[in-house]
Amino acid sequence: MYSYVEVLDFVKQEDVKFIRLMFFDIYGNQKNISIMSDELERAFKEGISFDASAIAGFGDEVQSDLFLHPDPSTISILPWRPTSGRVMRMYCDIKYPDERSFEKDCRYILKKAIQEAEKIGLRVYFGTEVEFYLFKTDENGCNTKIPFDNAGYMDIAPEDKGENVRREICLTLQNMGIMPESSHHEEGSGQHEIAFRHGEALETADNTATFKWVVKTIAARNGLYADFSPKPLLDESGNGMHINISLKSRDGKDYMEQFIAGIMAHIGEMTLFLNPSDDSYKRLGEKKAPRYITWSRENRSQLIRIPATKGGNARFEVRSPDPSTNPYIAFALLIHAGLDGVKRELPIEAPVNVNLYKADESVTSKLKALPGSIEQARSLALESELIKSILPQAYLEAFEM
Repeated sequence: MYSYVEVLDFVKQEDVKFIRLMFFDIYGNQKNISIMSDELERAFKEGISFDASAIAGFGDEVQSDLFLHPDPSTISILPWRPTSGRVMRMYCDIKYPDERSFEKDCRYILKKAIQEAEKIGLRVYFGTEVEFYLFKTDENGCNTKIPFDNAGYMDIAPEDKGENVRREICLTLQNMGIMPESSHHEEGSGQHEIAFRHGEALETADNTATFKWVVKTIAARNGLYADFSPKPLLDESGNGMHINISLKSRDGKDYMEQFIAGIMAHIGEMTLFLNPSDDSYKRLGEKKAPRYITWSRENRSQLIRIPATKGGNARFEVRSPDPSTNPYIAFALLIHAGLDGVKRELPIEAPVNVNLYKADESVTSKLKALPGSIEQARSLALESELIKSILPQAYLEAFEM
């Protein structure tokens, strides 16, 4: 954690001339304003104003002035920008002119969820595994939907043409302080996955947002288009964003099963925000994407999987979200749902130790399913008291359409 004085010194030492102050709209789309280095001290002391009425879900033209206050813990040089007159980025807290936190700021919503967990002595850690496709581009740099290669799961070069692109992505992430754990070709033609180390909730959400930005940037530098949509090709595997969660409790007790039970109790209500596009529902229920609200150990046909681990690092994996989700909102909802399970001491259901993609209807007909369409997911979200207690009305209104 740097003080703003240390950041100012860093800017001078590293010849930083431009600072991108970054934030998100309610859908998780990254936004920014660039300031010159001479304006950085003012940004720390006063904030930098912007027109909130131009940002999706932030409000109308009445009292539309909001201020960006940079978070010095998110400082990072952009490695792909020039080394002379360097460019740096920081994520920001959004505040009203009177310094109150802006309630629609998704980073603020996640911070509140973290505080709720801390009140009962829990720290929640996240890791993400984000899938994406690399497509060729046309002469204008537009997406052709033609996969960069036709390789399959964990193939190698020359069939896997994405090795060098993934290498460049991983090295760029390292230069920005984000540690990739693994990368490989996924099942779809031109599909890839990169996973990075777990961390605190806010840090991992920031890293996930940065990851998508880096992937798109490096892909474009290589004449490719990185597609994070949930179902880019109808006959190929969809893109998932598996979310790994681990817990650390102040009293040393294991609350994982109660936390899982809370997520399973509320997953239907949350699905609109974990799978926020029409195409999200074309992915669910096939090619290792879940359909039913079930759990099991080491079973990739389930909503929640508890992977085999060594070294005592117990975690569980939520497999339904896709990369179109806003990671800050996804993490906040998962924390609140899990906390509800802990507070109410919800018992976990029996595991379903079968392959649900091949299971007989006599098995699946007894199981509760995830919403099958965005309309169904929207209906459940709008009726949810949990969602209403966590998200401002603007979020619900934005997803009513």
